[in-house]
Amino acid sequence: MSNEFLWVEKYRPRKVSETILQKELKTTFQNIVDGEEIPNMMFSGTAGTGKTTVARAICEELDLDYIVINGSEEGNIDTLRGKIKQFASSVSLSGGYKVVILDEADYLNPQSTQPALRGFIEEFSNNCRFIMTCNFENRIIEPLHSRCTKIAFNTTKKGLQSLSADFMSRAMDILRDEGVEYHKDVLAQVIMKHAPDWRRVLNELQKGSISGTLSVAPAMGQDVTDPYTQLFTAIRDKNFKKMRSWVVNNIDVEPASIFRGIYDRMYDHVAPNSIPQLVLILADYQYKNAFVADHELNLVACLTETMANVEIKA
Repeated sequence: MSNEFLWVEKYRPRKVSETILQKELKTTFQNIVDGEEIPNMMFSGTAGTGKTTVARAICEELDLDYIVINGSEEGNIDTLRGKIKQFASSVSLSGGYKVVILDEADYLNPQSTQPALRGFIEEFSNNCRFIMTCNFENRIIEPLHSRCTKIAFNTTKKGLQSLSADFMSRAMDILRDEGVEYHKDVLAQVIMKHAPDWRRVLNELQKGSISGTLSVAPAMGQDVTDPYTQLFTAIRDKNFKKMRSWVVNNIDVEPASIFRGIYDRMYDHVAPNSIPQLVLILADYQYKNAFVADHELNLVACLTETMANVEIKA
């Protein structure tokens, strides 16, 4: 399948100015481009927020040779050593330094591969820069933290509203460019459900536009005004089957985004006296999420404990 068939690649921003980020973040990255000097950096944040896109955009704007290595797929220490050494040890054809973008670096083994990466950063410091992206920075060993400028792709609730409006404008341009008919309310529902995972939003829009008309709302299986309404109703009714069904239908959403979604909406659904308990439960399971092997099981466990200990409004 050609990358140009995938909207996430076809419409991937090529410049920092084209990215959808909070103003402070965009200013930081624009200053890096304007200064034409890239430090070693570590980008952290939930999936789909633009970490890899920004890394690539910086390299392309500065016309630098770069390579993207996926830590979850190519995390073997021998593969990593071979690819990085082969790339970083040669002279750049453009005359500048090279950049290694290490995507999903938090999947690299902290006992073997990550310590080796520390050595690569030092060995090739005169010729190469490293940009690491991760969803969970606590999975990255401290020696790598100390060798990188850390930048978090986080957003506030207010900031998310502004970014969602910006992405809606971008999405309308894409749909028009693709010749897809759409209604603004349907588009808004998709963005509301998946923001700030912009990659997921774009994938859902492409999937829902196969017929030439955007129609994805019926398949979402959630309340059109708030995708978490059904979840809170299942918790209130102690309906484990419906709760687990909700998890299964949303398991491809980054778990950290779900924890945040529950947290942001709890004042509308949770009895005031139970809010402190829910905050503690969410914090506990979000921390565990960085280490567990089965994210679905961890989320179901979190919601089961919520069901048993938190009072939901009628």
